[in-house]
Parts: sequence; C-alpha cells; structure tokens
Amino acid sequence: MAQQPITLIGGGLVGALLAQQLAGRGFTVDVYEKRPDPRLAGFIGGRSINLALAERGLQALRTAGLAEDVLQRAVMMRGRMVHDRDGHSGLQRYGVDDSEVIWSVSRGALNMLLLDAAEAAGARFHFGQSLVGADFGRQRIRLADEAGVQHERDAGLLIGADGAGSTVRAAMNAHAPLGERIESLGHGYKELEIPPAGELPAAVLSHSGGRDQFALEPHALHIWPRGGYMCIALPNTEGSFTVTLFLPAQSAAPSFASLPDAAAAAAFFREQFPGLLPLIPRFNEDFDSHPVGTLSTLYLERWHLDGRALLLGDAAHAIVPFHGQGMNCGFEDTVVLANLLAEAPGDSADVFAEFQRVRQPNADAIAAMALENYVEMRDSVADPHYLAKRELGTKLAERIPGHYMARYRMVTFTHVPYAYALERGRAQDHLLEQLLRDTPRVADIDIEAAARLFQSTLEPLPRLRHG
Repeated sequence: MAQQPITLIGGGLVGALLAQQLAGRGFTVDVYEKRPDPRLAGFIGGRSINLALAERGLQALRTAGLAEDVLQRAVMMRGRMVHDRDGHSGLQRYGVDDSEVIWSVSRGALNMLLLDAAEAAGARFHFGQSLVGADFGRQRIRLADEAGVQHERDAGLLIGADGAGSTVRAAMNAHAPLGERIESLGHGYKELEIPPAGELPAAVLSHSGGRDQFALEPHALHIWPRGGYMCIALPNTEGSFTVTLFLPAQSAAPSFASLPDAAAAAAFFREQFPGLLPLIPRFNEDFDSHPVGTLSTLYLERWHLDGRALLLGDAAHAIVPFHGQGMNCGFEDTVVLANLLAEAPGDSADVFAEFQRVRQPNADAIAAMALENYVEMRDSVADPHYLAKRELGTKLAERIPGHYMARYRMVTFTHVPYAYALERGRAQDHLLEQLLRDTPRVADIDIEAAARLFQSTLEPLPRLRHG
C-alpha cells in the first residue's frame, strides 16, 4: 500500500513537533492551524504562558535535534520552593542533584522554534484555516479561512493535534462515537504576573529571596499551599514570573465565584498570600482582565477511526496541569507515532491501533497522577506525615537505589512508562506507610531493616533511562 500524505490539524506544540518528525522521515505533511502565524502576528496565548519541560519532553526534542536550542531559552527549576502563611520558605528538591531538574519554557517561544524546525524539515503550514467538517468516507476535509470562506481538500491520513477542544475529535465523534468522557475538576485558574525585580520597589524585594533580575529565587517552582487551593509561580527568562491562582470554581468561599472582582481578590490575597501580593503591582488589572481557565480530564475509549484519522496529545487525553506532564506526554506521543508510521507507512490502521494500545494506559496513568499531585501540591507539601514519607524515601533512595525511587522522579526524570510509575509508586507508598505506622519518627526507623523489606517485597527497578 502506498504511503498516504498526512494532514495535521493543529500547529501548536505537539502538532509542530510531530510535523517536524514526520517530514524529516520523508512524509508529505500539511498542517492547518486556525490561528494566524505567531511568528508574524505575535503569539496568541489563551493558555498557560509557560510550561514545565522534563526528561520525557527533552528526549523527544533530542530526537528532533532541538533540545539544546530549547534549553538555551529555558530557566532551570531545582524543586518546589514552599511558602507558608508566616512568610517562611524552603526548597524541596525534585531530584537528587542538579542532574535532575525541570525547565520553565515559554509556550510562545517554544511554539515558534518548533514551527521553524518543521518548515525546515519540509512540512507545509497553512495558518488562519479552521476545520469545519470532515467526510471520512471520502477522506476529505472542509476548511474555512479567517473570512469564513470554505474549501475542501483531500485529507489522506488525518491527525488531530488540535488540543483539548479538538475539532477533529468532534468530527470523528459525530461519525462514530469515541466514548468521550470529560471530568471537570471543579477548580479553575487565573494567571497573574510578577515583573522583573527592576520594576519593583527595593522595600518590596528586601525579604523576597530574589536574585539578579528576579524578584524571587529564580531556580524553583514557587508554591503557596493553603489547603484546598494554592498559588504557584514559574520563572521566565527575562526575570518575570507567571503566577497562577488555583481555586474552586463555585463552592463556598474561597472560590472564583466568591471573588467577583479585583477588590475582593486583593483582600483575599492580603489575608492568604500577604508576601505575594506586593510582588504583583498590576494585580487589579491582571485579575479583572485575565479569564478564569477551566481544568478537566478527557477520557476516550477510541483514539482513531480505523486507519483514516487519529488523535494525539491533548486532543486524545487532556489532563490537569499539576504534574507538569501534559506537554511532555504529548511530545512522547509524537516520537512513538512517528516511529510506528516510519516502520509501516502503508498500514495506518495497524499503526493507529498499536499507537492507542501503547499510549492509552500511560495517558490514563499520568491523568491519575496529575490529579493526585494537585492534592499533594496544595495540601501535602506542608504536612508533617508527607514530609516524613519524603525523608524516609530519600534515605531509601540513597541506600537501595535499585529498589526505591520516588514516583515523582520516575515520572519526571526517567523514560519508564507512566503506567509502571503509577503501579510501582503505589506499591512503594504502601511500604512507606507500613514503616511509618509502626515507627512514626524517621529517626527511629532501622534503615537497614527497611531496605530489606523493600528488597524482599518488590522486584528491582528496571533500567532507569536518563537523557
């Protein structure tokens, strides 16, 4: 069977990286993106300004030859800087040392770099083109330009990389139900900004812990956990921080429903985040002008229509952002799919089925872990029992690295399947709970006996591939 041309809907992060990888393997690739070209019109966000890049995403970028270019535009984050109500803060490292860090990257800058790379590889981009219909029997799609003028074209293999609100998914679902289920978290988010230190009064900066042009410690993801809600802040290369407030959407106060305007929100911040509010001089403007984003998890029974159409990335498995893995998971998708198509370019039905078989259990696993991580970030990072488990885990990782690795490290710094990390993490957590139930103080635990328990109960860890 001859290799069919590929039509990609969506020129965002996942679509652009997939286009680069497929074009580089000799496929004919056309990408249709509803937004204008961000390299000409400026980046139009609508979603988080910056994202966390971890090992899985980095490995995909290495495959594409782009990792070093991206890292030059990123800010290293060593761990979580946890800020309590009394103004104290402390760093909880993500990994063992600076070989295990994550990176804050600008969504817009990364998207433009990926677009350039995909075009250089031979992919053709068509901006200002929205998918308005698909005839899967004839393998044709209908597109509309920015003026609303419609036209049809042959689709070949149709791939939807057009995000959580995917029009490809809607068309596929109308043709043959995909078993779609969307579970809302019931919480929303709003983005604010801490400007570079040079734009803030010296008195505001005196106790913030910032360095150079940053108002806060730059090499950390900052968290203000408050139990049931939180703020986080990620650094940007020019010295600013993107702050995100996560709150229930409609429940009793505090919620977005209970904060109808900037005045109410500022009063809430003065009470709950007093050290953060002075660092956001445009608080009123940001709060009133920035929308409340929604947080949901998408589950599908089917990701493809035989060999004609396929979904990947957020279009197939959108998750909440609390493990920083949405982009990384989507990038991992692109490598798996590009390799499968390169191995069997004329057998798309088997390729699409195999792609779903391999990736769906992992997508379900990271969706579950992302939901669990929200509770950990907003509640547990300041909880004594959580801190004791973390301390005991650190001791075991040093003593028996072949049998214990914290789940967060498995997800963030290795390439083991997400599904394995979820299962192994639960087994490890069960043993940690058992040890701390018998001896609540870590200092009183016999580490050698604890190590023997892990070694006798659990299989050795697989070879944990770092970069």
